[in-house]
Amino acid sequence: MTKALQKAKGFKKSRSGTYLSMATTAFGAVGVAKQIKKARAEHDTLRLIDATVSAVAIVTGLAILYRELKRLGDDDVLLG
Repeated sequence: MTKALQKAKGFKKSRSGTYLSMATTAFGAVGVAKQIKKARAEHDTLRLIDATVSAVAIVTGLAILYRELKRLGDDDVLLG
């Protein structure tokens, strides 16, 4: 396996990869916010519950990624 391929495989475990995962997860919050707004406007309780559960999942995912980011510390895979 080439060195470049090893770096690419280690990207997910890197600080940069974690930041990218956090941004992607946070971007999902935009869709959930729209879903909550629409559910409230239509007085649709089931969709509101679904959107709330999705929002909780996003918050939990961000918390896990933040914890992983703290654990990475100085031993970043892509730095060498």
